[in-house]
Amino acid sequence: MNKWEIAKTAALVIAAFGLALQAWGRSNKEALFKYVGGTEEMLKGCEGKLEVTDLDMVFECDGRSISVPYKAITQMEFLPRISKNIRKMKLHWAVEPPSSGGRHEGYFSVLYSLGGQTHAVILKVPDETMRPYLAEIELKTGRSIETRTD
Repeated sequence: MNKWEIAKTAALVIAAFGLALQAWGRSNKEALFKYVGGTEEMLKGCEGKLEVTDLDMVFECDGRSISVPYKAITQMEFLPRISKNIRKMKLHWAVEPPSSGGRHEGYFSVLYSLGGQTHAVILKVPDETMRPYLAEIELKTGRSIETRTD
């Protein structure tokens, strides 16, 4: 092997190692998403994982799941508090969203339209858990996520 091939191989090994670490880190934090509000029937406070697939986002908790197709998403926010605009929406809330915020946690709110009706899923999640998801979700949906810090 010449120096160029060794450098290429080393770069590939490092990249693969980095991806493996990221996947390991994400899998160890799967249960850090908590359902705190929305129009879907799910237990309030149910802790589960969020999967970002090719076609949709899936929140899984206690054997139940909520699937949100990317094409149906109309708005996304990751904020220290649930925005007043979302809390005041006239939706058929199965679980009313809370009005207070957390210190090191944020609320990932997703609004989407299915069958002519607006749906909402609001998940409470630690900031450091959500950070790796933000870019991937924006890339897959083609939409930006409103974010801001206190």
